[in-house]
Amino acid sequence: MTLPKFMLGLAIVIAVVTLWSVLDSASWGTVLLRAVLCAVILQVGYFVVVLLMVAREPKPQAAPERKPAEPAVTIDEMKPKGGAH
Repeated sequence: MTLPKFMLGLAIVIAVVTLWSVLDSASWGTVLLRAVLCAVILQVGYFVVVLLMVAREPKPQAAPERKPAEPAVTIDEMKPKGGAH
């Protein structure tokens, strides 16, 4: 999940929690506490998911040592044969 998608989801979830708290006739302190706790829980969850994704990424392996390729034509084959005119 990209950061913009996460931020949009975070804002929507916090808005839903806040609306639920207001409709539950909670005090403004409780509404604020629930919204902050919701944001913290979501941030920690996002951090853990990203951390696990990075940890599960395959480690880059060292490339095997390559020998120089042998030429298709040797230098001796490139020399002209016979006499010059």
